[in-house]
Amino acid sequence: MLEDDFGRELTGLRVSLTDRCNFDCVYCHNEGLGDTRGPMAPSEEELSTDEVVRVIEVAADHGVEAVKFTGGEPMLRTDLGEIVRRTPAGVETSMTTNGTFLPDRAAELADAGLERVNVSQDALDPEDFATLTQSGAYDQVLSGVEAALDAGLAPVKLNMVVFEHTAGYVPEMVEHVADGDGLRLQLIEYMPELAGRPEWAIDIDRVHDWLAEQATEVTAREMHDRTRYWIDGTPDDGDGGLVEVVDPVGNTDFCENCHRVRVTHDGYLKGCLNRNDDLRSLGDRSREAIEAALRDTVAERVPYYGEYLIEDDNGEWVRNPAYEGSKGDRAPYEYENDAPGSERADDQPATEKGGEDASHAATDGGESTGSVPDN
Repeated sequence: MLEDDFGRELTGLRVSLTDRCNFDCVYCHNEGLGDTRGPMAPSEEELSTDEVVRVIEVAADHGVEAVKFTGGEPMLRTDLGEIVRRTPAGVETSMTTNGTFLPDRAAELADAGLERVNVSQDALDPEDFATLTQSGAYDQVLSGVEAALDAGLAPVKLNMVVFEHTAGYVPEMVEHVADGDGLRLQLIEYMPELAGRPEWAIDIDRVHDWLAEQATEVTAREMHDRTRYWIDGTPDDGDGGLVEVVDPVGNTDFCENCHRVRVTHDGYLKGCLNRNDDLRSLGDRSREAIEAALRDTVAERVPYYGEYLIEDDNGEWVRNPAYEGSKGDRAPYEYENDAPGSERADDQPATEKGGEDASHAATDGGESTGSVPDN
């Protein structure tokens, strides 16, 4: 098993199969690469079926136990079922998706060996959902969640990015998973350093505090030291309305417990979600080139918060001088706008519940509306 200089063993691989997507979510950072999406037609740069499988095989040979397929939207790859089927035995397979293609493909993917899915669902109201995703596919997503459950891909995790426009939806989403059989909720902290729009960020500690008041039991997960809240039950009871918070921003514990590297859709290894100066090419994509790139990527991994970034005398995160001028095999992605998604975001009005109420929830309280209360 490969291990970096900070004692973090490599156990997980996130594989971006494409940067294409049929949604245009206002908060998307595309696996840390920014708004790189092009036409919906497949690109010649995308890793082939054999290349994806080869990367996973090499990673498995070095102790990787789990692979998560991401995008873009991974189900835009027609060969996804074959990739899952050819994943080495003993490697757990899961997928993050917007869910729109699950009604037709959930059973096929489960038969191929897919074990779990995360479905992006930031709101329970169709209009709010459309505002956030630039998509009218709300009903398809709901059908996709049901199809995943019917196919045995339980528990289904609903991914919800928590920021100004969605904070007011947290209580109803928590209630939704507590009432639903086989559902879990994953609340993901908005990452302005990747998605832009720092004014959209809220204090995630307030979400933690509110969940702690609602929970019957609070536990921790080893991966990223994530906090888990059991809203209606305990770990011994099953799902019990499980809510897990993914809060990486400024969180040194999160980085100290990160055991993943990422594979970009166009053939690079990425040691840290937050960085694009550590991209390492898979070369000719042969087994030997992949193994060399994997070893180098792991050897050069450092915790983002607490090592790559350190706090200055004012409590601000600044780059550690030891890493000034760092760059991998190619320059970081360049963005046409000041921040990924900024052009799209300019046109997004705050929705009635997700804008004014969410902002209210993040600053002033709002207990009477069911918003996350202030401390």
